[in-house]
Amino acid sequence: MSLIAPTAVVAEDEAALRGELVEQLGKLWPELSIVGEAADGLEALRLLDQHRPDILFLDIEMPGATGIDVARQVGGRAHVVFVTAYDQYAVAAFDQGAVDYLLKPLAGARLFTAISRLKARLGQAPAPLGPVLDQLDSRNPHAAPAPSAARAPLRWINASVGQTLRLITVDEVMFFQSDNKYTRLGLKDGEALIRKPLKELIDELDPQQFWQIHRSTLVNVNAIASVSRDFRGRMQIKLKHGTETLLVAESCAHLFRQM
Repeated sequence: MSLIAPTAVVAEDEAALRGELVEQLGKLWPELSIVGEAADGLEALRLLDQHRPDILFLDIEMPGATGIDVARQVGGRAHVVFVTAYDQYAVAAFDQGAVDYLLKPLAGARLFTAISRLKARLGQAPAPLGPVLDQLDSRNPHAAPAPSAARAPLRWINASVGQTLRLITVDEVMFFQSDNKYTRLGLKDGEALIRKPLKELIDELDPQQFWQIHRSTLVNVNAIASVSRDFRGRMQIKLKHGTETLLVAESCAHLFRQM
């Protein structure tokens, strides 16, 4: 393994994010040579065999073969940095201390930290990934929970506020709203973004605290100031903080009949 000109493959199915990661790596680690880019797991495996890179930046959720599938084939051939939208994945990987992680959307400061750790590890053999991958599999947000498992409601979220990754308790969130590939968090002091889709949040949040008022919106009932109808007869919510109003779908209007 060369310490002078380390090589890397970037595997990420979203072209814009893949390009952003490659661009930031070029700025923060100009000595690193990106020898391949993959848009799916199968291409990542091909590039891994073809180039034998020192480092593999690996998105966990990819078509063809998942990042976990790819990582199981690495076999100690590369240092792995997982790229994930799911904080539970990142925590598992980080706690093991064998691999690093980047949360989407990318934060420059976090990438700089990952680069520093990689530079320190390049002189060592890549750590075995088996224990980490077993933990990641057990935390797969798409896996069905065991019928007897009682899962506590989600209490905090890692969210991006500009270029900063911020730890936010769900009590701080006035509403969650789908916004293209992201979910927007309405906060008292602004907004934040996460990559977790609304349909997963519905399953993870306390249904007594967060009501789905529209196919694209969850609202924190504790943040509701009033409910009224506009001149078109549409029900809408005014929040205790800020000027934003939230539209209530007619199919959800029954939630407010006793308010």
